[in-house]
Amino acid sequence: MSSIDATSSSLAAPSSGMDVASRSDVHKLHGGAIGLVGVLQLTVTGAAPITAMLGNVPIVVGNGVGVGAPAAFLFATIVLTIFSVGYAEMARKVSAVGGFYSFISHGLGRESGMALALGSIVAYSVFEASLAGGFAYFASAKLAGWGITIPWPYLSMVMLAAVAACSYFDVKISVAILGVALIGEVIALTVFDIGVFTNSGVTANPAALNPLAAFQGFDAPGGSLTAGVASIGLFFAFWSWVGFEMAPNYAEESKNPKKIIPLSLYISVISLGIFYIITSWAALSAYPTPADAIAAGQTDAANFFMKPASTLVGPWLGDAMSYLILISSFACGMAFHNTASRYLYSLGREGILPKAVGKTHPVYKAPYVASFTQSAIAAVLVIVFAAALGMDDPNQAYAGLYGLMALFGTTLILVAQAVVSVAIIAYFKREHPQDHHWFKTLVAPAIAFVAQVAVIVMLVANLDFLSAGYAFAKWIPGLTVAILAIGFGGAMILKRMNRAKYDSIGRMIYQGVD
Repeated sequence: MSSIDATSSSLAAPSSGMDVASRSDVHKLHGGAIGLVGVLQLTVTGAAPITAMLGNVPIVVGNGVGVGAPAAFLFATIVLTIFSVGYAEMARKVSAVGGFYSFISHGLGRESGMALALGSIVAYSVFEASLAGGFAYFASAKLAGWGITIPWPYLSMVMLAAVAACSYFDVKISVAILGVALIGEVIALTVFDIGVFTNSGVTANPAALNPLAAFQGFDAPGGSLTAGVASIGLFFAFWSWVGFEMAPNYAEESKNPKKIIPLSLYISVISLGIFYIITSWAALSAYPTPADAIAAGQTDAANFFMKPASTLVGPWLGDAMSYLILISSFACGMAFHNTASRYLYSLGREGILPKAVGKTHPVYKAPYVASFTQSAIAAVLVIVFAAALGMDDPNQAYAGLYGLMALFGTTLILVAQAVVSVAIIAYFKREHPQDHHWFKTLVAPAIAFVAQVAVIVMLVANLDFLSAGYAFAKWIPGLTVAILAIGFGGAMILKRMNRAKYDSIGRMIYQGVD
């Protein structure tokens, strides 16, 4: 067989016998356990609306685009909606718990699939550890107000243990917990928005919605403040959606994946976008002038929302937000834990990882071995950061564990989104030419690819700002390339040494519902 023929075989090998719905020799997840609302709760909570707003808007305003913050979220909404067009079309054809891994394997070949499988596992694994750091930071602040001091690693471990316990059971348990968290976040932010816009002393600045404002920084306002950089504002706006892309990983557990998964992608992207635009506009409008908002964003980011919430709505809302940020961190960590577990489970079921990782619980049908494996990975990361940075300052949990791991994971997700856009184009042209559409499977993925690469460039260009002074950030681009190379190389080794395992890479799909 020529090298060209071999490559073609790698890309287009038939998937007969790989439909898990018709197999009795593999462990399966709880099919039909969740509907559209359940999938949305699992994915939108991953985006963590209150964490995204309270954490990112002050930076978008104070260090990025100032008055153009809502416009930055508007631009991100448009780009990610375009990305979702091709992503949703791929989800209609390939229903797989592997998500990016399966899509890229089908579109660009098993080697690329394995590269992004490893990248996705690392991304979602470090995201859980990141949120454990965020949880510890906010919990430390709350406990300090009561005169209690507990080293932050212990608080992180408490969160990881609680996530592990909840994820051991049926996916419906996760849906219920995440649903309650999400409802609380949405209610609090909605009350904030209404309270600001209905206040007689507030004037909403229409310039905030000018699309051009998303690309305009600002000069240093004077004093100790610094100038705003547009790329910083845009990057943090895009960062606010990380989590929505997890929907395809729940295909096997949803009632009608061919319809529910694509619909959930559109709903999550657009609804989050509208919500982010309105909430960032409300936060900006809560300050007398854009200059006041910029100053608050740079000098008092932690209270950027809390102070106007207490002043314009009532102290109770500021207090509620201080608790909801804790709940949001926990819920977001659980959402990422569930996705990381399903990537590990997918690779275990296909025999790439030890078969035990691909087991599901005999009663709850949860990927419990993969779940415990993911908990161990997250716990090790917490221990490593505690050993490297210390345990006595909650900022070690926030700027160190939370910030660096979120940055690392986001880099890998952006790369995965860029690569999957190319995979969508290749897959439809080769496998489903009759369903190829000039916009849905060509232009939209091409635009998404360019946009994702642009966001990656923004990230790399602003590593000094994003690193918070930690040298580890400088390693992120190199580590990203190394992880992808290890995955790619691993697939090539399997191709030579174990062709059966190589052939199974990314090929277990769920066709139980048409």
